[in-house]
Amino acid sequence: MEIAITPKFSGELIQPSSLRYKTSAGETFSITRISYLVSGFALQRTDGSWLELTNEVAWFDLEQSRSSHRIASVSSGEYRSVRFAVGLGENQNHSDPAQYSAEHPLNPNLNGLHWNWQGGYIFLAMEGNWRNSAGAQDGWSFHLARDTNRTLITLAAPLHVANESRLDLDFDFAKLLNAPRPLSFTKDGSSTHSREGDFIAAALAANLQGAFQVQRVSTLSSEATATTKLKPLHFPEKFTPYRFQMSATFPIPDLPHDNPLTEERVTLGERLFRETGLSKNNTLSCASCHDSKHAFTDPRKYSIGVRNQAGTRNAMPLFNLAWKSSFFWDGRAPSLRAQALMPIQDHTEMDESLTNVVAKLSTRTNYSALFAAAFGSPDITPEKIGLALESFLLTLTSFDSKFDRALRGEAEMTAAEKRGFELFMTEYDPRREQYGADCFHCHGGALFQSQTFANNGLDPEFKDRGRAKITGKDSDSGKFSTPSLRNIGLTAPYMHDGRFATLEEVVEHYSTGVIRSTTLDPNLAKHPDGGIRLNKEDKAALVAFLMILTDEKFSE
Repeated sequence: MEIAITPKFSGELIQPSSLRYKTSAGETFSITRISYLVSGFALQRTDGSWLELTNEVAWFDLEQSRSSHRIASVSSGEYRSVRFAVGLGENQNHSDPAQYSAEHPLNPNLNGLHWNWQGGYIFLAMEGNWRNSAGAQDGWSFHLARDTNRTLITLAAPLHVANESRLDLDFDFAKLLNAPRPLSFTKDGSSTHSREGDFIAAALAANLQGAFQVQRVSTLSSEATATTKLKPLHFPEKFTPYRFQMSATFPIPDLPHDNPLTEERVTLGERLFRETGLSKNNTLSCASCHDSKHAFTDPRKYSIGVRNQAGTRNAMPLFNLAWKSSFFWDGRAPSLRAQALMPIQDHTEMDESLTNVVAKLSTRTNYSALFAAAFGSPDITPEKIGLALESFLLTLTSFDSKFDRALRGEAEMTAAEKRGFELFMTEYDPRREQYGADCFHCHGGALFQSQTFANNGLDPEFKDRGRAKITGKDSDSGKFSTPSLRNIGLTAPYMHDGRFATLEEVVEHYSTGVIRSTTLDPNLAKHPDGGIRLNKEDKAALVAFLMILTDEKFSE
């Protein structure tokens, strides 16, 4: 059985990032994010008893087009109601997030809905922008969470259900925001983190009851229920499994099923990473622009290609890539193997054809033997080069900073570092007397990164359109990948164009330099003009905390 939920507004499909909706107070707003967790599915039989679909949890997300969840086995029959909860039961909510497989709805690297160091999940995340009374565009961010806000939904409807059935529900956000407890950004505020006594959280929980309705019950096609399992590519008969290392607090990564990690592939990938024959004039390797002493990034503002041409973006660091789902600042590469081959062929970088690379490697010492060990055949192909480089890059995991050791009780943070951590993890919400730096929204969790692309207020106009160059959407203008803050002390200069030379400059940007534009991230747009004005001591404390995210092995 499949359950599908369609987000709507007053019965119409939601148009993301469009300033077209109105609150009951007449405020115009847009919706850029809708992401939520659903659990406790149950069907009521005609005799009044309930069929509990235990252990079922679903994650729905507007931007990711995740609108359906398949329940493996449901008893066929006649039912009269469906029941589920927005949110999680107490045990699930406070379970160890590192236990869930990469595909599980509760894996925080997948859903981006875990409160990380504070514990528990966000049940419903909604974000967007709105026009204030002066006509300026501000951000809004509603995060419904905490055990007491888990909301049970029961919908009465005659249902004939079978394993091949699909139950379609509508989730109307006009009702969620406007009835029975209408919400106003001006009157009630533009953000909530569901602290005790918060009116917005209470209103959302109350309004959820009437926001869902049954649309239809239909039959799934055979194609919709089919699944495909990837098989390993070019896998040899003899191989040595590679022992992947990570922190016990990290979510389980979605390692490629068709490229299992082996010692042989990692060894070959590392050699290829340092191979100058990948460039046209045999002078540059991947390592030339990704220095291991700088967390595999480039200390120069822009890397220099084979013709002494400067690039246009700062080279990104190469660690904890196993948890990324897209690559480059604009996300144009869907996999590491694809990403690894692009600089080789780029005219301003290594400027070599893959045909020439294969020919050169075929004449160099030991490569045929290395490819035979890694792939079961000495044949060298571009696909195998990509797979080997991917294997090596996946092994670059960073998880042993002073911060990690402090969490394990093996080190002690200074007073300034503790204050910086407090600022990092505390929202800025004067209405509720919260005066943090609000960093965790974009750099949360054990990885200190997210899968999102965001406009962080660098420019009023965009010479580099960022993500929009890939998607073609104006709503993605000025948005770039949100990098990890681990090893941030090693990866200067900062931002996609390397404009900031020091961490102090970065912190100052978020304190006084954030520039408003139509695509500014809502979690920044909800703050005062310029940013959160931290005092001198708090700025220094925030930098002190960021510095203890350094893993020494990435400076060697």
